[in-house]
Amino acid sequence: MILERDTLLHKRYRILENLGQGGMGSIYRAVDESLGMEVAVKENLFTTEEYARQFRLEAVILANLRHPNLPRVSDHFVFAGEGQYLVMDFIEGEDMRQRMERIGVLPEDEVIQIGAAICDALSYLHTRKPPVLHRDIKPGNVKISPDGHIFLVDFGLAKVIQGNQATTTGARAMTPGYSPPEQYGTARTDVRTDIYSLGATLYAGLTGIIPEDGLARAMDNAQLTPLRKRNPDISRRLAAVIEKAMEVDPSDRYQTADAFRSALLSIKSKTQQLTGTYTVTPPPPTNNIDMERTSDPNRKAAFLTHSTPLEEQEFISPRKKQAQRTTRMVRSVSLALLALITLGFLASFFVAPQLFPSSARTLFPFMPAVDDATTAPTESNAISSPVDIQETSEPVVVESTPIMILPVEATQTAVSALTQTLAPTPIGADYLQVAYVSTRTGLPQVYYTGLLGDDAIQITNMPGGACQPSWAPDGMRIVFISPCGLKKDLYPQASLYIIDVDGTNLFPIPTNVGGDFEPAWSPDGDVIAFTSLRDGYMQIYSYNVESGRTARLVETLSDAPARQPSWSPDGKQLIYSYQRVTTYELWLMDKFGTNERQLYASGDQLTNLNPVWSLDSKVVLFNQAKVANLNLPDLYVLTLGSGDAPLRIFLGVISAEGAHYSPDGIWIAYESGGDRGYHVYYSTPSGGNQARVTEEVAFDDFDPDWRPILKTP
Repeated sequence: MILERDTLLHKRYRILENLGQGGMGSIYRAVDESLGMEVAVKENLFTTEEYARQFRLEAVILANLRHPNLPRVSDHFVFAGEGQYLVMDFIEGEDMRQRMERIGVLPEDEVIQIGAAICDALSYLHTRKPPVLHRDIKPGNVKISPDGHIFLVDFGLAKVIQGNQATTTGARAMTPGYSPPEQYGTARTDVRTDIYSLGATLYAGLTGIIPEDGLARAMDNAQLTPLRKRNPDISRRLAAVIEKAMEVDPSDRYQTADAFRSALLSIKSKTQQLTGTYTVTPPPPTNNIDMERTSDPNRKAAFLTHSTPLEEQEFISPRKKQAQRTTRMVRSVSLALLALITLGFLASFFVAPQLFPSSARTLFPFMPAVDDATTAPTESNAISSPVDIQETSEPVVVESTPIMILPVEATQTAVSALTQTLAPTPIGADYLQVAYVSTRTGLPQVYYTGLLGDDAIQITNMPGGACQPSWAPDGMRIVFISPCGLKKDLYPQASLYIIDVDGTNLFPIPTNVGGDFEPAWSPDGDVIAFTSLRDGYMQIYSYNVESGRTARLVETLSDAPARQPSWSPDGKQLIYSYQRVTTYELWLMDKFGTNERQLYASGDQLTNLNPVWSLDSKVVLFNQAKVANLNLPDLYVLTLGSGDAPLRIFLGVISAEGAHYSPDGIWIAYESGGDRGYHVYYSTPSGGNQARVTEEVAFDDFDPDWRPILKTP
């Protein structure tokens, strides 16, 4: 749990406030009561004995770092079975992200100064023995003090390289947009990892936009938007330097921090300054910062919403890439067929010249001579009519070169791709858009974002908060619940609302005493299924969007709640969670609430919740948790009709629940967390290529739902 204010930690550090919170721990502002000075306390919640041993080893190395652009690590300690703590200097002022929110995109000269200062710090870290990597450079970790001095802060993910082995203080993590491809999964990282992240940080400072994710670029699912396309005022030389630092292949980046710094300083003939002397304009006094951020509302709004329109992003969706591959395959097969026909035609000149009239043979002197008298049509040697061929009693066998024949569907798709005029790629799943709930403004509200950048476009502004968004199949409306002051399992006072994606046309759905929540919009858009407490316990109801009528779908005993309905892709069935005895089981029913039947039960020690269908209706994703620890569910997949036991999807996060398939079936999104905060992740259905939807750790993100693909007229 989060440490409360005035908690005395390690008999020395009194907690003043929580500065940020994430899945791996929190960072606190505290007072060192032994020295009477403020410090920052970084918490990591990894409790294995091996991790604690490695933490102590590497904390000693970090504690010996001394550089004017780095906070000093002054202490470290481990609480067995609870976590590890680093104590470092607390840097007053604002971070780079707050600075962008206050003044907008940063001036070119200022970005060069920031880049040079951080390169100084990285050069120092990278040349230690053993070398130290930061691994989490982003605007939130670049701090600007009240005198304009620049610091690289937060060593929570720092890595010490010892020989050929890499060990970590903190779990391997990544920040989409700022982390290079090699930082995902198990690939080896080195000093060029920090160079990429610094380049991405400077890119964001100059544009106000998080760059396209490094892993997506490495997989050819996205291309980096040129910096000058986002901000034409930036010099070509600076754009080229930053884009080189962000190359996907580490060998194409600057190989050292010194080389990166020299390239930055050469842009405007700046001379290298003494270490630690690069500065920028100081931030205003703390009590004036909030006033300055709100004095010009257009400035902050411009920064938070400024983004290249999704239609202009150079993103190639997996479906479009597959169509391109099919097009290339059909073109290759067509050319091969044409070549075979041509060769066959030419070969016939020599094999059967008698088939050609004498007038044609005179045009090709290389053809063998033929006695026309012997080949003139007669009653005995005339070419048979089709009827004659059909009446022949003996079959005629013709040997030919085998030809690959495409399936009819693939051929039609490929030919269509060759001949049709391509329409603009529709927004929606092609741009990986997700609606989710965030507490970034205090109360939970519904936002949506493209996964190529944390745009965080707010949809709702409900005075009681808004949660549990579910998209209409047209991708232009959302049903959600309110009030919801925080994430809970039940919402006894909540009602359902429908709203347009632009935040207009708010429509309350008539409710009853008790509370309605867990809405699910049917694939045809006609019905919203939801869980209701209007009977005093959880039952599943439906709301007809056209007629406005509400009906009960399933009726169970008063001590057997049913909840969390999920529609099959064809809209004919619903899967739901039903607590028939002591734990929740997975059940099925028809769309009218009939033919209820058990799908899967796991005994009295495991409970199953949040079921959702795959796009092909062959599998179901759901959460399974031990009754003794319901706060840490895992994600499982059940293959329907196979008789096989469900398989766990290993995701490498503390928990996983509320999963949803993307409209193309290529990705899943889910939330992870607990009493230390929730965050939204996405990955492939098998758990690969995992990334966070948002980078912030100071607030909760949960309840993800993929936006349907918008159909073009």
